[in-house]
Amino acid sequence: MQSVSIIGIGRLGGALALALANAGYRIENLIYRSRSIAVEISERISPSPQLISFDDLGDLNSDVIFITSADPEIKLISSQIAAKVKRNSLAFHASGSLSSEILSDLAEAGCGTGSMHPLVSISNPMRGSERFAGAYFCVEGRDDAVAAAKEMIARLGGQAFSIDTRFKSLYHASAVTASGHLVALIDIAVEMLSKCGIEPGEAKSILMPLIKSTVENLGSQSSEDALTGTFARGDSEAFDRHLNSLTDNVSDEVRQVYLELAGRSLDLAERHGSAADGHQKIRNGIKLALLPGK
Repeated sequence: MQSVSIIGIGRLGGALALALANAGYRIENLIYRSRSIAVEISERISPSPQLISFDDLGDLNSDVIFITSADPEIKLISSQIAAKVKRNSLAFHASGSLSSEILSDLAEAGCGTGSMHPLVSISNPMRGSERFAGAYFCVEGRDDAVAAAKEMIARLGGQAFSIDTRFKSLYHASAVTASGHLVALIDIAVEMLSKCGIEPGEAKSILMPLIKSTVENLGSQSSEDALTGTFARGDSEAFDRHLNSLTDNVSDEVRQVYLELAGRSLDLAERHGSAADGHQKIRNGIKLALLPGK
């Protein structure tokens, strides 16, 4: 049974500890800055891992080491533990935007280095530990690290894919757009609906079935096939009504977001092969509305 040490016990680190323990790995050490979360995670793992404050960290003899701290700390942690790890251990970070090259100090110390980033939203370590099954993980790094990562991912019930190291930040921007920006977009939709006199919490509840059905459609259809509504139909009159109401009731920022997405929705409609007469009218309206001072 491979032993694992995890440095940085927050939402992702805690979820990974729980999931790997359930997948048959021995969680040897949880290295923390906030003890309370580490204690809560440790109590759910058998046998219980050792809890170590980062300031008290000694030698690390685990087979696998994960750095799941915030991105700006990864390089520093790598350099600080390089003299403490055993040679030929495997070291990973879980950042989406950084490549394994940031673990160069550990590579020089004889570790196989890689990155293993789960494409799943984790807001709580307990719930998050159950979300790795079926999730995709982006992996890259040295061959031995990539092979070990793929084995871990398979045992977690996930699926691995790899990209060229130079595209790591673009990959992460895509993930942020699909997740974090989606949350921001829905928040804008909730704000719009709340302007109609509906309390924000209720507005979100009203919109959630629509959001879920759209995501379900995207799961089985292309983007252009899943597009419905005003822009799919080329309903220029509805667009004009939207724009007038947005101008009267929401901020310029919200209106700008609507217009930018309107242009992309028209692109999807055209990729679908639609040639509704209203599409060009809408596109002209978008261009006019985006002019300075409009």
